[in-house]
Amino acid sequence: MSLDLVIGILTDAFYLVMLILLPILGSGLVVGVLISIFQAATSIQEMTLTFVPKIMITAVAIIISLPFITDKMIEFTNKIFNLITTVVK
Repeated sequence: MSLDLVIGILTDAFYLVMLILLPILGSGLVVGVLISIFQAATSIQEMTLTFVPKIMITAVAIIISLPFITDKMIEFTNKIFNLITTVVK
């Protein structure tokens, strides 16, 4: 197993993690910013107003993106399994 192969696998893994987490973290970020603007405009400083919508939106984003996540993870796993048979030969 060469160093280039290991670097390629790790690069693909980090790219896959970022691709999977982007919709989930992005939706939480957008909701957090909108709630912060709302709190600043109305002077409401309730802590649960921040956490409950972010948790709900994050859960919805996970449920909506689950087929995409599953597909990408299966593709990556198949790629690794095929690579194992190539390296062992």
